[in-house]
Amino acid sequence: MVQCSNNLLGILNFFTFLLSIPILSAGIWLGKNAATECERFLDKPIVVIGIFLMFVSIAGLVGACCRVSCLLWLYLCAMFLLILLGFCFTIFAFAVTNRGAGEVLSDRGYKEYRVGDYSNWLQKRVGNAKNWDRIKSCLIYSNVCSTFSSRYARVNVEEFYKTNLNALQVTFDFHFLFSAI
Repeated sequence: MVQCSNNLLGILNFFTFLLSIPILSAGIWLGKNAATECERFLDKPIVVIGIFLMFVSIAGLVGACCRVSCLLWLYLCAMFLLILLGFCFTIFAFAVTNRGAGEVLSDRGYKEYRVGDYSNWLQKRVGNAKNWDRIKSCLIYSNVCSTFSSRYARVNVEEFYKTNLNALQVTFDFHFLFSAI
């Protein structure tokens, strides 16, 4: 039974090691070829995740195949930390965004969102001019609202109000709509 579980753990970590190679390569490629602030923002975290996965999978692979118990303990602790960090990040994300669920408006296909409805931490980050410039450049580069003018140019106000829009579209589309009038 122990041999079977060690072999299964070794196979799993071999595939995790193979997965870490393109992740690490993508992070390095982004670091050298990043064209926008959004891409530069992602290069370091992707490299760190790739290196972390590579070392954890090597520790698990060698520990399982060569029966090195200290590496298996290191692998176990690293996986525990990874699960704990994922759990903490999820709780943090819900905590800073939970109150900003949007308010339902009558006869509207969208909700109204206000920065004041979100946590103080998120309000400070969005209110910071440097952070907002980064967020805005990422949204502009990703063409979040590029289809707005072609989609709603010939739509009257009543039809527009009944359109289902997400929070980003509501924010940027109203800005665009009222700046065009």
